[in-house]
Amino acid sequence: MKLKNNIKAPNFKLPSTDGGVFELNKVNKKNIILYFYPKDDTPGCTIESKDFSKLNNLINKKKTVVFGISKDTIESHLKFKKKYKLKFELLSDEKKEVIKKYGVWGKKNFLGKEFMGIIRTTFLINNKGKIHKIWNNVRVKDHAKEVFEEIKKI
Repeated sequence: MKLKNNIKAPNFKLPSTDGGVFELNKVNKKNIILYFYPKDDTPGCTIESKDFSKLNNLINKKKTVVFGISKDTIESHLKFKKKYKLKFELLSDEKKEVIKKYGVWGKKNFLGKEFMGIIRTTFLINNKGKIHKIWNNVRVKDHAKEVFEEIKKI
């Protein structure tokens, strides 16, 4: 199923860096930013995560919560979160179930090599659980600001 605006975001459960299991449908009365990124502690992913972290207090004031998702382990996520003092939780999808459910697993090219990986994508889900906006093939520069500007429109 191709995800698009105004449809209900598929529910999922994933282990979180808060030590518990995050379930999308359990978040009430808040907008949710889900950003899928390729790998902890790589240049683009670090910039993107730090930018969301810098804006986190403002994002929270707009009744919105941020979650980063990659196929890294919780251990890797905890190191990444601690190293950059990220102010939100990271979710681990080692089996790529949610990554595939959200359609962000696909062919990528890097230095002339083709391989399968996470296509950097962000979903903004409104407080009724519907997808408000999707950013595909995200360029990290100013991306967090752009998402924050969109939250103001909800």
